[in-house]
Amino acid sequence: MTELTTSYYHCGSDRPLLGDTLPQWLAKVTAEQGDREAVVARPQSRRLSYRALAVEVDQLAKGLLGFGFSKGDRIGIWSTNNLEWLLLQLATASIGVILVNINPAYRGHELAYALRRSEVQGLFTIPAFRRSNYLAMLLELLPELQEPSGQPLQSDDFPALRQVIVYDPQAPDQTARPTPGMRVWQDVMEAARSVSDQALDAVTATLDRDDPINIQYTSGTTGSPKAVLLSHHNLLNNAWFAAQGLQFGPADRLCVSVPFYHCFGMVLCNLLSLSVGACVVIPCEYFDPLQVLETVVAERCTALHGVPTMFIAELGHEQFSRFDLSSLRTGIMSGAPCAPELLRRVTEQMHCREILIGYGQTEASPLTHLSHPDSSVQQRTETVGINLPHQEVKLISTETGRTVPIGEVGEVCFRGYHVMRGYYGDAEATALAIDPAGWLHSGDLGIMQPDGYLRITGRLKEMIIRGGENIYPREIEDFLFTHPKIASAAVFSLPDPFYGEEVVAWIKLQPGAQASEDEIRRFCQANIAHFKVPKQIRFVDEFPMTVTGKLQKFRMRQMMLEETEQAEG
Repeated sequence: MTELTTSYYHCGSDRPLLGDTLPQWLAKVTAEQGDREAVVARPQSRRLSYRALAVEVDQLAKGLLGFGFSKGDRIGIWSTNNLEWLLLQLATASIGVILVNINPAYRGHELAYALRRSEVQGLFTIPAFRRSNYLAMLLELLPELQEPSGQPLQSDDFPALRQVIVYDPQAPDQTARPTPGMRVWQDVMEAARSVSDQALDAVTATLDRDDPINIQYTSGTTGSPKAVLLSHHNLLNNAWFAAQGLQFGPADRLCVSVPFYHCFGMVLCNLLSLSVGACVVIPCEYFDPLQVLETVVAERCTALHGVPTMFIAELGHEQFSRFDLSSLRTGIMSGAPCAPELLRRVTEQMHCREILIGYGQTEASPLTHLSHPDSSVQQRTETVGINLPHQEVKLISTETGRTVPIGEVGEVCFRGYHVMRGYYGDAEATALAIDPAGWLHSGDLGIMQPDGYLRITGRLKEMIIRGGENIYPREIEDFLFTHPKIASAAVFSLPDPFYGEEVVAWIKLQPGAQASEDEIRRFCQANIAHFKVPKQIRFVDEFPMTVTGKLQKFRMRQMMLEETEQAEG
């Protein structure tokens, strides 16, 4: 390609965008790959071919129609990874119902927010997982569920909610209701009897590729999550073109270690695999490195996705050396930067020689950038690759809004099929995120290279302005990583009465290492500009993070501000 001079890149393709709805495309895949395995749910000891999966999806879709759900309604799923989650994902799309993904780590207050924000009309949930008692939290929010009723649920606090359906992944044929006001999976299956195949086909035929079918909540690195509305067109094409980037086909088997509720799991694992006739392998309900390693071996998986911390946990497991992972070929690592040493170990010790680095955001369906199988080590550790086909990206000045020259820092903006429909029920926030020309403003800062590869330098809201100097936390973090005693670092700002903001660094040391604040500060003073040297340094064992491995700097900042208030009070 011709080297770029301005930070704008459009990736062309000889493959056109898919114009189908999700059920239309999966029907084509099923016709071609009917006898191949589509999903293996190891915790449930279940295996389904594409043909068998289609039968179960249709049965559930008819059950939802029989329960009174219709196109445009919203059904929430509050659960860990299991086969029923995947069935519900596909069945709701088959009838135009919008699936609302709810984080299984949510507590009652967060669940209430999600139910109200998306005006959820039906909720599917498991009874409990580990220390999370979902039923107890639900009953606290909805005491009406204790009352017997042959009618849909009526709650003043949650006026849209009509049904709560409980299912146990280990006993899907349960018939006893936990409380009189709840329904169970078997009730939905019974309701399917009242809906004919012809009636289901008639509903599916009314769907349009631009219909919304999913609400994802943003991962919460900067405060209250927003409800991102995504369509058939958004999700199917993002999954399919990601599969092309991985050179995925029907013979591939993807071990899914990331949660389904997140775009990484739902789109870049489930839909990515199903869009090309590959197999979705579910190793565990919630990430467990040992179960992932066991599954890769037992199922001869060819691909493994994850965030860097997941790969680190797998490599660091005490039993790692006994596993033959030679079946692995590829995968996507995303959510945080990949250190060169981690990349080396993943390619050599885990045999993922074609591992790709991905980048994106929920509002972009989610993948915008992906490295290539032949990308260099430097490109895979210092950049996030090139944007996917049929996507535009540009970097703009945070002051003028104009496209910046190659090599200069700018805000990353996206335009194309993958941009969300908007934030559900929040036109004002949507208008702030997507400008009149259709560009989605990511809030991320980056530098575009002449070859189109993108390097992320930090978050716009995290940019520190100290005494008029613009400071990019990622630059300082990258520098701190070069200290032999430092394993990882997070840099952010705190208010300062004189400079406006001051630099703060949280540092996690290498195992067994010891260092003082003065030692780290002298290291900085000798190598970087004085205004970038952290005023405060804190050594920590762990960082607050999202499930996808993103640092929650707003929580770190809040913790330090609260400590300051307590000290002064």
